[in-house]
Amino acid sequence: MIFPELVTERLYLVEVNKEHAQGIFNNFSNPAVLQYYGMDPMTELKQAEKLVEHFRNSFLSSHSIRWAILRKEDNRFTGTIGLNNLSKGMKRAEIGFEIHPDYWRTGMTSEALKAVLDYSFTELGLHRMGAVTFLDNVASIGLLEKHGFVQEGILRSYLFQNGQSHDARVFSVLKNESTNLEDAL
Repeated sequence: MIFPELVTERLYLVEVNKEHAQGIFNNFSNPAVLQYYGMDPMTELKQAEKLVEHFRNSFLSSHSIRWAILRKEDNRFTGTIGLNNLSKGMKRAEIGFEIHPDYWRTGMTSEALKAVLDYSFTELGLHRMGAVTFLDNVASIGLLEKHGFVQEGILRSYLFQNGQSHDARVFSVLKNESTNLEDAL
């Protein structure tokens, strides 16, 4: 099974592999990155290495696709983006992403999101893309809305983090609602 690499103006989206484990650890051990992620911070590199394996196994079993986001200018790892709960038969998936704070508000996540949506709707033939966010994750909500996602409702006690349950917003965008977002970037 060949991993689908994507290229944008400033980014390479490639398969997450062992060489990205340190970057993943840097992101997933950072409380600022995980504030709205739905998991507790990693404490050892081994956890990041296991997550890399999980991403690979989930891809091989066709349950998900997770890309490492690399800057073209220096091949620097900035974060990941991917499709979760991928169901090609039902023509749907959920998008998820995380990026290091050094790259927040640079447009990189928006650029990566557009590429993944384009790939999902054209190459994979998906019809629906979902997303789940914490209620007050203003940055992700704004990014999703910029790319045509609409809120469908609230999922009660859907996320569990830091020893407690949290409500979540659920969003979606459909293939026929997806527009040309060149101006949005």
